[in-house]
Amino acid sequence: QVQLVESGGGLVQAGDSLALSCGASGRTFDNYGVGWFRQAPGKEREFVAALSWNGYSTRNVDSVQGRFTNSQNNANEKVYLRINRPKPWDPALYFCAALPRIFPTAPAPYTFWGQGTQVPLPA
Repeated sequence: QVQLVESGGGLVQAGDSLALSCGASGRTFDNYGVGWFRQAPGKEREFVAALSWNGYSTRNVDSVQGRFTNSQNNANEKVYLRINRPKPWDPALYFCAALPRIFPTAPAPYTFWGQGTQVPLPA
């Protein structure tokens, strides 16, 4: 069982950046692909970005391409999603999810999920 915890959501000024982090309790992300998804009120959960198990490959939805960056720390203990130049459609509850070896863009295959962290409208 892998327990994921997201953090970093919170107030942000218009034009500022926001960094979300995802940690796996008691373990690293070695051999796990990590995806980021978001869900706004009344909408379905949608794919945002994903990082391969070795950190060498990333995937992003078109609406965040060039604005969001997805990375991991050297020890592969944390995965980060940096939100640059937030747009009005970015606010949502952001989730990280993990899956052994692969990093798909669909939410269904992911077996481990965090509780989410809220990214609000920029102030």
